[in-house]
Amino acid sequence: MIQLSEKTLGDYLEYWAEHTPDKEYIVYSDRDLRFTWKEFNQRVDDMAKGLIAIGVTKGTHVGLWAQNVPDWLTFLYACAKIGAVCITVNTNYKQNELEFLVKDSDMHTLCLTDGTWESNYVDMTYKMLPELRECQRGHLDSKNFPNLKNVVYIGQEKYRGMYNTAEILLLGENTEEDEFIKLRNSVNCHDVVNMQYTSGTTGFPKGVMLTHYNIANNGYLTGEHMKFTQDDKLCVCVPLFHCFGVVLATMNCLTHGCTEVMVERFDPLVTLASVHKERCTALYGVPTMFIAELNHPMFDMFDLSCLRTGIMAGALCPIELMRKVEDKMHLRVTSVYGLTETSPGMSQTRIDDPDEVRYTTVGRDYEFVDVKVLDPETNQEVPAGVQGEMCCKGFNVMKGYYKNPKATAEIIDENGYLHSGDLGVMDENGNYRITGRIKDMIIRGGENIYPREIEEFLYHLPGVRDVQVAGVPSKKYGEEVGAFIILDEGAELSVEEVRDYCRGKIARYKIPKYVFFVKEYPLTGSGKIQKFKLRDLSLKLCAEQGIEVI
Repeated sequence: MIQLSEKTLGDYLEYWAEHTPDKEYIVYSDRDLRFTWKEFNQRVDDMAKGLIAIGVTKGTHVGLWAQNVPDWLTFLYACAKIGAVCITVNTNYKQNELEFLVKDSDMHTLCLTDGTWESNYVDMTYKMLPELRECQRGHLDSKNFPNLKNVVYIGQEKYRGMYNTAEILLLGENTEEDEFIKLRNSVNCHDVVNMQYTSGTTGFPKGVMLTHYNIANNGYLTGEHMKFTQDDKLCVCVPLFHCFGVVLATMNCLTHGCTEVMVERFDPLVTLASVHKERCTALYGVPTMFIAELNHPMFDMFDLSCLRTGIMAGALCPIELMRKVEDKMHLRVTSVYGLTETSPGMSQTRIDDPDEVRYTTVGRDYEFVDVKVLDPETNQEVPAGVQGEMCCKGFNVMKGYYKNPKATAEIIDENGYLHSGDLGVMDENGNYRITGRIKDMIIRGGENIYPREIEEFLYHLPGVRDVQVAGVPSKKYGEEVGAFIILDEGAELSVEEVRDYCRGKIARYKIPKYVFFVKEYPLTGSGKIQKFKLRDLSLKLCAEQGIEVI
């Protein structure tokens, strides 16, 4: 029987460390690094005590700025065990975004790696904190960031003013148990454990406060819908700083006692090799990740018959892509719908749903979550088959936006329903289809056009690998339809061929006036396509190609 649990993240970790101590929990197949539940739990305890030694305590905000490195989860669980709040930092953040988040979140300790190929986190941190080069570790006194007291480098290298992982662990090994036990016993499942900043597509990013109760139960129910057991091995190639990674993947494995096979930075070859070598039973990804895997020149070298299920989410999922994944990668795809503010899942298809349901819908409500489709104007529930805004109420709704009650009140109404900003329709069987975002909707001369409908249609055009539809500014109609197409390798299509394919099959006003052939889309750090940037891109491409925007 499915029930919600009041266990904290630390409770789950200790349970599996006691009951399955020698079972592998975390595996990095590309470097043959393996932690059993018992080994990992001990490392977490040492890390937690080390954090206590540098002033971290219950309620302290600890930033985690790294790709999926081996100690990412160590820091998360160390914070969880002592009641600190782990603030996950987007790996694509640049200087201004980093400084905004550090200040807005009242961060006390920042844990970071070297960075990515395009961003040096160490240099960015020194630029933010020039005092760090001159101070002793643990004695930071920043004029601009007075709350920030420590910087921890995740790795063995030594940097001026920063601790490193080995030093924190050593401090932990030599710290008395008393304070650790006291803090450990004070943690409640309704305490905030994770704070994630929304991508900030409109206005400044906001800190979403999520509790143990929010994310552990969301991960548990996600796994139940895919029939997860202790025997499963999940390949995690999605970023941990995002809900997809830290909740749908990590919390699923934590609550079901199964193995996480980690990929530090998404690479289709490393992902395929990890699945093959470790005999993974499940794989997650956003559509662009699955496309990269399927189109990798070495794809046929790997045996993926071990896969049985997974999640394709984080963006609207093309039906043809889902069919191809099931056929060539042997896994039954489920889709999760939600947002960071709902921890993130509010609906999901089940592994045993019919193909049609799994391909064309985002499933039905999570247990203990009440999803409703509400009229955006009246806030009244609309009947099945009528489009409205996707809203929900339940255990999964965030505690609120950090220090921002006004923004919290704007998204959670007086009845406790969180408003997603997404448009959807419920069918007669209680399954939902997402039809677009309220703000993504194209309004052409008074006609409402939903990009998803045109995207699904164009996916059937031979030669099209991926397509996104967005509004292009128009002096005459307000907006026109623009299609941004990525072609299959070797394929050729003209603008007129795309339009000819549409004629007589979709309404004339829905036929793309502008067709752009592109190599890639603007993405967030978690792999979501930033549709609002396509509008700006369209104007740039029109200017480059000498196309007059009318």
